Amino acid sequence: MLAHDGEALLMERASGVRSLMDMVNCGQDDEATRILCAAAGRLHTPRTQPAPALVPLLQRFEALWGAAATHQGVFEQSAKAARELLHAPRDVGVLHGDIHHANVLDFGPKGWLAIDPKGLYGERGFDYANIFCNPDSQSALAPGCFARRIEIVRRAGDIDHRRLLQWVLAWTGLSAAWMLEDGIEPSTPLEVAKLATLALGL
Repeated sequence: MLAHDGEALLMERASGVRSLMDMVNCGQDDEATRILCAAAGRLHTPRTQPAPALVPLLQRFEALWGAAATHQGVFEQSAKAARELLHAPRDVGVLHGDIHHANVLDFGPKGWLAIDPKGLYGERGFDYANIFCNPDSQSALAPGCFARRIEIVRRAGDIDHRRLLQWVLAWTGLSAAWMLEDGIEPSTPLEVAKLATLALGL
């Protein structure tokens, strides 16, 4: 970011030619996942400067509570996981809020950097959850992809295995709730949520 005025941001242009989405399509999903984790990790590094005004992560989950009451099923499981995580957070700090393959770009000599931050504050494990629904349904639900990504993110992010699965479950329920509000069929996040529930033994 070069400058800002309220919610308006002046961003540096990404000068590199590489794309995480292209990497996934070329069979380099594991490497793309590691790059996403590294970008998130850099953002989570403690800062000496005061943080700007940030939105508590709890506020981000309002849509999930309503979806759980209305649709039940996996939404209830997602809401239960979210409440457990949000009421006893660990490793709290500044969050990007929307880490995925289209929001981490190649800036040439500066490497891979994240764009479009949402300005959240909460447990850093949240920032890794959206990786599992992206960059598209075909790749996210490819056989074996979920388990590989869990292992890579767990190691790269130094996150407790079960807690990571809970964040994926919480996030996918929230994502599906937002999609329903927008009139979009939430098939991908719901399928990923099912993978998380199976891995959690629920």
